[in-house]
Amino acid sequence: MKRNRILWAVACVAVMTSCGNRPEIKEKKPGYLVPFTKKLTENPVLLPESGTVFYCPVRQDTVYWEEKDVFNPATVVRNDSLFLLYRAEDSVGKYKGTSRIGLAYSTDGYHFEKRDTPVLYPDNDRFKKYEWEGGCEDPRIVEDETGTYYMTYTAYDGDKARLFVATSEDLLNWEKHGSVFEKAGEEYVDMWSKSGSVVCKEKDGRMVATRIDGKYWMYWGESNIYMATSDNLINWTPILEEDESKQELDTMRGYTTAFKILFSTRKGKFDSALVEPGPPAILTESGIVFVYNSKNDAKTGDSSLAEGTYAAGQVITDSNDPSKLLYRTDNWFMTPDQSYEVTGQVNNVCFLEGLARFKGKWLMYYGTADSKIAVAESDKVLK
Repeated sequence: MKRNRILWAVACVAVMTSCGNRPEIKEKKPGYLVPFTKKLTENPVLLPESGTVFYCPVRQDTVYWEEKDVFNPATVVRNDSLFLLYRAEDSVGKYKGTSRIGLAYSTDGYHFEKRDTPVLYPDNDRFKKYEWEGGCEDPRIVEDETGTYYMTYTAYDGDKARLFVATSEDLLNWEKHGSVFEKAGEEYVDMWSKSGSVVCKEKDGRMVATRIDGKYWMYWGESNIYMATSDNLINWTPILEEDESKQELDTMRGYTTAFKILFSTRKGKFDSALVEPGPPAILTESGIVFVYNSKNDAKTGDSSLAEGTYAAGQVITDSNDPSKLLYRTDNWFMTPDQSYEVTGQVNNVCFLEGLARFKGKWLMYYGTADSKIAVAESDKVLK
């Protein structure tokens, strides 16, 4: 793929199909961000590459850092361009693939130029023990009013996932800050945590983190959807369940603390095995629109979906109280139905992480079968 360093400095009638045999989503109240249509003429929009090399400071050797898979991207709109910060894997080492975060940009949202080397990766720093040799995974990005970018990502040491945060002024140079929960208590640093979706407002394509009742809010978790608050977008405090009658320990992840649960899995539904945050949640006048990913258990969930299928749903929470769930879709709005979504490193996966308002449309970027990246679009106007 041609690289154009000058453009990097400046930028720092299609046939489409619906997203599978989509069940009609009936809204109790306007607010869901649907429908989305997969851009089949362009998908996948990002593929692995075997020719790009990177000198890994930890391995002390050159690696083909994105030859195995690329997936699960975050999005940023900047200087009239759309940027993807995406997870890429090599094919070496203990886990047959260390993850690093790469950077690509586009002027139309469908055709991308990649940067030759990753922008966030395991290094010989104080975070090495958390990031090596699994890597840096699954970014989500918002910015503050001044234009500083905040990336939540998963640090994976091969045994445990931990929710980390890094900041940048230009998308190229990132400062790692470590665990989002480090200041809240040492006991939270070594628990399994991932997938931080910060509540934001969309402003001319920018996803700007916004305070509610004086605090920033973040949805996080995997087996359940939990919540946390922050004063600075770096240090987060998980919200505990104070009602003893509602206290529930997360047995999937072996938690010894009962966190307040926004919502959980549902028997008989597409989201029967687990639920996990998608892109940054969006504050609107009618509520907070929050897209989530889910996994299906074919025995206890949706029998029409294959075992382990990752499909996406949406909820709306109260704009004044993000811990209050208002509405939840009964059915998925996106599920795997294309060959590159059905077959890959992990079969039957559409995993949504990047959402941008760009060129008059909502563009949703998602990992396909943990192997490639695709896009779907929507003309919906959120109010």
